[in-house]
Amino acid sequence: MKKIILAVFLMGWTVTGIAQDSKEMAEPETFKMEQGDTTYVMQKYFMVFLKSGPKRSQTKEEAMKIQEKHLAYLQKMAEEGKTSITGPMGDDGEIRGVVIYNTATAEEARTLAEGDPAVKNGRLVVEVHPWWAAKGSMLK
Repeated sequence: MKKIILAVFLMGWTVTGIAQDSKEMAEPETFKMEQGDTTYVMQKYFMVFLKSGPKRSQTKEEAMKIQEKHLAYLQKMAEEGKTSITGPMGDDGEIRGVVIYNTATAEEARTLAEGDPAVKNGRLVVEVHPWWAAKGSMLK
C-alpha cells in the first residue's frame, strides 16, 4: 500500500513539474511579415497602462516609499526579461505610465502588473492591451 501511495505521489509530482515547465516555456505569439525584400518577425506584446488608482491620499513620505518599491519591482521585471520598456507619461493625466510586457498571455501580463507594489497599494490600476511590434524593435 505504501508503494502505491508513493508511486501516485511521484506521478503527481512529475506531472506538476512538467505542467509548470510547459507553462514557463510558453512563447509569445509571432508571425512573419514580408515588406519588400525584408521579412519582419512580428511579436505580440502586452501594453499596460498604469492609471491613477483610487488610493492616492498617502503622505508624501508614504508615496515616496511606494514609488521606490514600484521602481524596484519594474527593475526586477526588466532583469527577468518580463518587460521590454517602461516609463512614466510626460503629463499629469490619468495615465501615469506605460509598461510593455514580454509575456505569452494577457493574463500573465496582468498578473505581473498587479504584483507591482503601487498597484497592490491602490495608488495605480492597470489596463492591459495586446500590441504588435517587430521583434527586436528599438526606439529612435
